Amino acid sequence: MGPCIACAQSAVSSNAFNPALSMIVDGKYAHYSLDPAHYGIAGFLIGDETGLPPKGFSLGETELAASANVDDRYYGQVTLSLATRDDGSTVVNIEEAFVQTTSLPDGITLKAGRFFSDIGYLNSKHAHAWDFIDQPLAYKAMLGSQYGDDGVQARWVIPADLLVEVGAEAFRGTQFPAGGAAHGGVGSWSAFAHFGGDVGNTSSWRAGASYLNTSAQARESTLANGDAVVYNGTSKLWIADFVWKWADHGNPKTRNFVLQAEYLRRREQGTVQDTTLDYSVLAFVPDVGYSGAQQGFYAQATYQFMPRWRVGARYDHLTAANQGPTLGVPTPLNDTHDPSRVTAMVDFSNSEFSRVRLQAARDESRSQPDTQLTLQYVMSIGAHGAHQF
Repeated sequence: MGPCIACAQSAVSSNAFNPALSMIVDGKYAHYSLDPAHYGIAGFLIGDETGLPPKGFSLGETELAASANVDDRYYGQVTLSLATRDDGSTVVNIEEAFVQTTSLPDGITLKAGRFFSDIGYLNSKHAHAWDFIDQPLAYKAMLGSQYGDDGVQARWVIPADLLVEVGAEAFRGTQFPAGGAAHGGVGSWSAFAHFGGDVGNTSSWRAGASYLNTSAQARESTLANGDAVVYNGTSKLWIADFVWKWADHGNPKTRNFVLQAEYLRRREQGTVQDTTLDYSVLAFVPDVGYSGAQQGFYAQATYQFMPRWRVGARYDHLTAANQGPTLGVPTPLNDTHDPSRVTAMVDFSNSEFSRVRLQAARDESRSQPDTQLTLQYVMSIGAHGAHQF
């Protein structure tokens, strides 16, 4: 279980230059005690894709991916997502499309294109690789579930007995929590560091620290009461993460246990304009001064107690202390309710290509608790590369 092999991100090698092609099918049945159309997180300006799946049966995003070595110096990957709108039409999005180097010396890798940032632990993972159906509340509230954008990345795995990986990224800044491609199309940048190692022949760990600095010009967000707003200002995010993995005799296929946690802290400074005219407090104020200090964490554990079967539990908690000259009256931005959620899941994976999961959650993102029950199936068709640690 060498740490530099287990922990460091690496390109998935295809057979020579023949691309690995795959399709991920994600279907759900969901039941809620509250209306999912009015979902919000008290005290937070959330992105427009942070909501819940609809009640009843639904097909989530279908992922189409192709990856291969371009030549002896470059590797490329393209991931498309297909989603169905409420009117029945299909939307095709480019989730990732990037090239990265494979032969630079001294552990250096460069990446360019559209990709998920390597901040934190969960952010770079695709949805079908999540241990739960959805992202933690802190990711939903502060990253719109997942931050990806157009940009470049430099990453260096420092030669050492332990994993030591550092990197920096620059992005266009069009995606939440950024917006509007500020500063001439370089509206976001990040830095991260990851450290990891092995403990005996059964366990491995990874810890990390990350920082994301974004600017927002007319960023579309949503208040906890459902009002649409426009935000102009800055958003600065710090993340600390830790993961511990144990495998029975070093073989994760029989029994394994994973413990992970992340702490996120965000500071936003700018103005908010409510564009929903039926909300009297903010609608008639052109620009509400807004200073947001928000933090949150999640802690989760998953245990594969026998081949194919896993159970897991997760706890989320958020707090917000937002201030502004016109926020002396009650608004969704200075709601004193602290969002939290408790989630449990059990899943069955007949193989590495199929998974069926049942998840139950008590979500207190809003002032009233929401009991959520979701059944999900995730099927992978075709060759799909292994995921990073």
